[in-house]
Amino acid sequence: MASSKWIRPEVYPLFAAVGTVVGICGMQLVRNICTNPEVRVNKQNRAAGVLENFEEGKRYKENPVRKFVRGKRPEVMPSLNKFFADPK
Repeated sequence: MASSKWIRPEVYPLFAAVGTVVGICGMQLVRNICTNPEVRVNKQNRAAGVLENFEEGKRYKENPVRKFVRGKRPEVMPSLNKFFADPK
């Protein structure tokens, strides 16, 4: 009885949105644990103390998404913005 109350077709978009957000959060968590130079999970790396490894930090910061959007205008719909904003 309770499952028919909560699992309706109207609720599927909500499940999809929440599932997407949980997936993004999980991906960011795994990325930080695995590749962040300031996060050290095992005991051997924690014993190293503070490292001055700027190259590794630069590689972490300059991820593929950041490289892709560099130099582009911060617009969601560039063609629509040009249509309404640029003079004829």
